[in-house]
Amino acid sequence: MGYAELIEKLQDLPAEKQAEVYDFVEFLADRFGKAKDSSFATGEWSDAEFAEFAMGQALRGMEDEPVLYTRDGLKEQWQ
Repeated sequence: MGYAELIEKLQDLPAEKQAEVYDFVEFLADRFGKAKDSSFATGEWSDAEFAEFAMGQALRGMEDEPVLYTRDGLKEQWQ
C-alpha cells in the first residue's frame, strides 16, 4: 500500500476515526522514537509505555460525553 492509497482510505473515514488513526500514528512515532534509545527488544513495551497507551485507549472519546453528575446531586460530601 502506497501513501496515496493510504491517504485516500484515511479521507474516506469519518472525522472521529481519522482522529483515532492520527493518535495511533503519534503513539507509534513516539514509541519507536524512544525505542532507538531503549534497551528493550523490538516489539517489547515497558510497563509505563503500555500503561500510557492503555489509559489513552480507555479514555478515548470521554471528553465528548455529557456530564451526568454534579456536586448538587451529591447526598454527602467528604471534607
